Amino acid sequence: MTSGFVGIDTPQTPGYNAGSMALRGLLRKAFPGIRMDSALLVSLVAGAGADLQAQDAAAATGAVEAAAGAAAGVAAKAGEGLDIVELISQSSGVVLAVLLLLVAFSLISWYIIGYKAYYLRKAQAESIEFLESFWQSKRLDAIYQVSENLRRSPISQVFRAGYVELSKLKSGQEEGTLVGQLGGLENVDRALRRAQTSEITQLESMVPFLATTGSTAPFIGLFGTVWGIMNAFINIGASESATLATVAPGIAEALIATAIGLVAAIPAVMAFNYFNTRIRVLAAEMESFSNDFLNIVKRHFFK
Repeated sequence: MTSGFVGIDTPQTPGYNAGSMALRGLLRKAFPGIRMDSALLVSLVAGAGADLQAQDAAAATGAVEAAAGAAAGVAAKAGEGLDIVELISQSSGVVLAVLLLLVAFSLISWYIIGYKAYYLRKAQAESIEFLESFWQSKRLDAIYQVSENLRRSPISQVFRAGYVELSKLKSGQEEGTLVGQLGGLENVDRALRRAQTSEITQLESMVPFLATTGSTAPFIGLFGTVWGIMNAFINIGASESATLATVAPGIAEALIATAIGLVAAIPAVMAFNYFNTRIRVLAAEMESFSNDFLNIVKRHFFK
């Protein structure tokens, strides 16, 4: 049952809640002695609640839209901040010098990689062709003529040095000179060794630069990283705020220096190991050929 006065005594009334109790108290103070039916009170409470909910929903929607706009602005600024070319162009003097040095190291390394890959592939192919001609031919002068067209082969150059020394020894023996008598097999061996050393030096030319790049580029990049982080902290101290906009450029410069250092070092190290393996194979083939050539010379010319 409901009362005809302002107070609502039965909990079964739909408007019976904390809001209605507060509203009842306010109405008693504002309009003492006024009679108010419970239905009117319920409608007043429901209307006030609906207005409050509408205001809360509008405020929440506005807050969400504002947050979404702010997030979009931050994302746009972050996307713009990730422009690598812009970061490099705006780098400080020391970091920019480090980046340019690393780029130069990388370009030189790639030139050496391309050149040595072609040179060693050509040397291997011509060496195989020379060895086939050497073992198929029975005349050293004919093999010497073939070697003139295979100048990239280190084995053919070793043969040329041994053949020239052998020719000098044979001519000296025919003339009865002291050189022909005392030269012997040791002179041919020394000529082969000299040629072998010269060819290995030629094969290894420019390869040490790859080792230098592989060992120093990461540390040069690390130096740029340290310098970039120092600049980031200096900017924080100058601006007296540790915001992302203040910290990000210096950190990005630092990370770019490290990345370029690794880009320069990793291919250089891999190419260095690969070329060293190929050169060791060619050096072993030259050593084996020198021994075979000395045996042939000893068997046919120094009996």
